[in-house]
Amino acid sequence: MTFGQTLISIAGLISLAGCANATPDPAAPSPSTYHVYFLGGQSNMDGYGFNTDLPDALSEPNPDVRIYHGASVEDGADGGGAGLWAPLQPGHGTGFSSDGQSNSRSDRFGPELSFAAALPAPADGAGIAIVKFARGGTGLVDGVSGYGSWDPDYETGNRRNQYDNALTTINGAFQAGDIDGDGSIDRLIPAGILWMQGEADAYDSVEASTEYAENVARLMDLLRAALRADDLPVVLGRIQDSGDTPDTQVMAYSAEVQAQQETYAASDPCAAIVTVTEDFGFLPDGWHYRSEDYLTLGEAFADAVVQLQPACGPNAER
Repeated sequence: MTFGQTLISIAGLISLAGCANATPDPAAPSPSTYHVYFLGGQSNMDGYGFNTDLPDALSEPNPDVRIYHGASVEDGADGGGAGLWAPLQPGHGTGFSSDGQSNSRSDRFGPELSFAAALPAPADGAGIAIVKFARGGTGLVDGVSGYGSWDPDYETGNRRNQYDNALTTINGAFQAGDIDGDGSIDRLIPAGILWMQGEADAYDSVEASTEYAENVARLMDLLRAALRADDLPVVLGRIQDSGDTPDTQVMAYSAEVQAQQETYAASDPCAAIVTVTEDFGFLPDGWHYRSEDYLTLGEAFADAVVQLQPACGPNAER
């Protein structure tokens, strides 16, 4: 798929007013409005926190927040991005799966729980909704990872990769119409993009690491286009290496990608970066954060995106 074809496919992808698959029930309650956040990236957005470590306040389903979590599959496989709307609850970390008809939650969580809890109630009375799609090990450049690619121009198998799966997730989420099951067609307003990714690009590729700012800028603009908001707030999570010396680092070019993330955030007035990761610890695998760190990350994402919203996105104060 070429860049021009990508833009054409996006242009016809979705209607963000909440397109329905069924005729509205005239006796149904008035439509609800939701502010929608897209959470994407690789494994540290997916989440390796253990549900058993959650505080009581986050350990039960939250009926006031909805989540649509797209299925993760390898490049070229079928079923990527399939999902359905459900109340937010633990189990949307690594190991989560969906076939579009039912969800299979895991024993792990990511930053979504504390993120939703830390967001202030929208001034317009809207609810909060999360659209999540992430796949561990994936890179922005084809070939830097054996786990998949977000490169919009890359074609494989059925011509689908993680970028295509993310678009499928976004499309399915917005086409659902009634996301809370009350019989009325809801109004979904994009409110921000949260992105936790870059470890794959930092692993062993000079090209991927030194061109990360350019590549992530392009991808974020394409996701903004898919969400029909060119100035939508974007918040990156700064990658962190579990090693602090050249001999112990797990990524050869972690410093380069960190610098590139800062470059992108500085170049876009509607983008920011959270750096709380620099104080995080790691699981024994050396790649994934501890449970408490995902809680901190979600809160930092919430704080950063709220700071951008007065000047950026559909809800900006113009």
